[in-house]
Amino acid sequence: MVMFLFLVVALAVVVAAVTLAVVGGGESAPLPEAAPERLQDPLPPDRPVSGADVETLRFPVAPRGYRMADVDDALGRLAAELGERDARIADLESALAGARAAAHTRLDKPGPEAGR
Repeated sequence: MVMFLFLVVALAVVVAAVTLAVVGGGESAPLPEAAPERLQDPLPPDRPVSGADVETLRFPVAPRGYRMADVDDALGRLAAELGERDARIADLESALAGARAAAHTRLDKPGPEAGR
């Protein structure tokens, strides 16, 4: 019987200690929230992204892998820049095709000096 009372009192002391630690922890809680890691060297905002920027891009590891917001931001930026470059390439190819066609028609058309 004495052993049973000792176990009940010991259990009550442990429950009280845990309750005080959890409830009374406040700012100095036993396990404070870890500050999330942020991307140290994000993609440069003031110039186009280069291949070297993409090669040096490293995402911080979070408890479940990489931070989705950082990865989404980087992929969104890369997608936008690739879209702009594709549009620019299409414009330049169109202008080149037009210049080639104009040069071809000038070569095929005899000039005024050809009749002399």
